[in-house]
Amino acid sequence: MVGGGQSGLAAGYHLRRRGSTVALLEAGPEPTGSWPRYYDSLTLFSPARYSSLPGLPFPGHPDHYPHRDEVINYLRTYADTLDIDIRTGHRVHSVDHGEHGFTVRTDTGAAFTAPRVIAATGAFDSPHIPTVPGQDRFAGKLLHASEYRSPDQFAGEHVIVVGAGNSAVQIAVELADTATVTLASRTPVKFAPQRPLGRDMHFWFTITGIDAAPVGHLLRNPPTAPVFDSGRYRAALDVGRPRARPMFTSVETDSVVWPDGTRTPVDAIVFATGYTPHLPYLSALGALAVDGRPRHRGGLSTTHPGLGYLGLEFQRSLSSNSLRGVGRDADRLAHHLIQRSPTAKTSPRQRRGSAR
Repeated sequence: MVGGGQSGLAAGYHLRRRGSTVALLEAGPEPTGSWPRYYDSLTLFSPARYSSLPGLPFPGHPDHYPHRDEVINYLRTYADTLDIDIRTGHRVHSVDHGEHGFTVRTDTGAAFTAPRVIAATGAFDSPHIPTVPGQDRFAGKLLHASEYRSPDQFAGEHVIVVGAGNSAVQIAVELADTATVTLASRTPVKFAPQRPLGRDMHFWFTITGIDAAPVGHLLRNPPTAPVFDSGRYRAALDVGRPRARPMFTSVETDSVVWPDGTRTPVDAIVFATGYTPHLPYLSALGALAVDGRPRHRGGLSTTHPGLGYLGLEFQRSLSSNSLRGVGRDADRLAHHLIQRSPTAKTSPRQRRGSAR
């Protein structure tokens, strides 16, 4: 298993439940994935009752919306409950495939062999920043939302946040308390009620079956998801804190140019424009398309039997890359990988003398 965040841990649970011996390789110091690097105020828009991994309910009141640090603590606890071999500080740099299965090599010099490999490294390390004419000569701060931590970085500045999704709006509204903020997007922000008819939207997603429906293959180019709102974010945009504008057309040294030709001085631009799968260690294997995305069907590799993926956006359903949904995908993936493997219970082995 490559990646020790929510996807890797969920896969470890389901593989172990089926009798497989599991080694999980995590680049960071603990099996909490990218959560410690998210911005300080991040709060889930799914309540605790809908934010659990398989086998361990999320603690606290089931209707509260967990903070980032609560998720980190939950993942630590979850990892401690798993009977799997978790190895932190192992960043995987390559995966090869031969007659004896897969060989996974890490930057520590270690090499592991196994009949099956699951790539569960998410996308946080591959932020997507669209190209805008002139942005290479911008003298201010230009960063992705993955680098954003708190409003203190931008106090008193004019900041443009690019995007129309949940993260873009959350960051822009938070920044508006200490900075002048413009929210720029190619399409207008669309809002969805957080609690329609008095129940959180995830209740309706669950009872209607929408959340788990296998529609991922229909969403190769999905539209921007609506911003889930209890009223706070819409109210903030209505009063211009932040101000919403159509996407700028170009960037100059210290300003941006809008579609009507006007210019606005700006100190920083924050792109909340999503991510792409982070799978550089599979590039030499031939498992990826030209754009770096995995060739798969529902998480099962279409190029290498025994190779699987977890945590991809819309991998199989609307919730595939979320805490609430990855467990379903992990269960299905574990079942199919083991069923199709002739050596279902062969353990991952570390090669002798290959670790420094």
